[in-house]
Amino acid sequence: MGKKVGHPGNGSAEFARKVELEIADSFDEELEMEIDDERLSRLLAAEGEHPPSVDSIARHVYFKELFRLQSELVKLQDWVVHQKLKLVVLFEGRDAAGKGGVIKRITQRLNPRVCRVAALPAPSERERSQWYFQRYVPHLPAGGEIVLFDRSWYNRAGVERVMGFCDEAELDEFFRSVPEFERMLVRSGIVLVKYWFSISDEEQHLRFEMRIHDPIKQWKLSPMDLESRRRWEDYTKAKETMLERTHIAEAPWWVVEAVDKKRARLNCIHHLLGVVPYGDVDHTKVVLPDRVRHADYHRNPIPKDMYVPQVY
Repeated sequence: MGKKVGHPGNGSAEFARKVELEIADSFDEELEMEIDDERLSRLLAAEGEHPPSVDSIARHVYFKELFRLQSELVKLQDWVVHQKLKLVVLFEGRDAAGKGGVIKRITQRLNPRVCRVAALPAPSERERSQWYFQRYVPHLPAGGEIVLFDRSWYNRAGVERVMGFCDEAELDEFFRSVPEFERMLVRSGIVLVKYWFSISDEEQHLRFEMRIHDPIKQWKLSPMDLESRRRWEDYTKAKETMLERTHIAEAPWWVVEAVDKKRARLNCIHHLLGVVPYGDVDHTKVVLPDRVRHADYHRNPIPKDMYVPQVY
């Protein structure tokens, strides 16, 4: 047999260098999102409209803890798959409260075939004629799956109530039904966790201004978002009623203080890891097999005009 042309061995300096580069790439992926947050703060500060947000947690501490918690999320994912658990996590809160940022950090290192996000659009005419919970049911997990709801059936207690998309009879029926619906989910074996992200009036105003001034994030502002800003007090009353009437022993609400986005991300992930008991799963040691090589194998050239131009 001829000499093998393989990859650097696990003990080589070249392999170690490549591992370091991969780790650096992982950090850069997270850093890219954080730099964007900082860039927006500088943008507003330059225009003199609002002071930049205070970075109240040291950057190196934030990154160290985030990666540690994300490694634990991978263990939780393995446990969910191994035990065929069904985990549902609801993320609710005002517009710009930071729900999407936490969801990104949770899903960032996980297998999308195990952990997926459900972010439903406004209901269609047909869906509006259905049982209210019907359109959410198909998104519930099977055994070995995690579903994160970026807003959920609690739309009825929030936006639908405040904006007049449901009447009082529909709202009353929702509050009668939702505790039993959630108890039924829990009895079926679903682990249900509910988070409300809490921000101040001033912080929401700042985040909306940041989105208005940044063309990259203007898509996040819809006419409904702007109207929600005007109706801050109506949303406050709706939130208080919702928490009071749907905080049940089987599926309690957990409030995340979210004015400081970094702390909110870490606290939420840390709490999620604590409310879902998990353990280590033994894995069979993975051994990379030798690639099969044939003496008569030749790669055909690809035409140069098929390549993406190397602008960078």
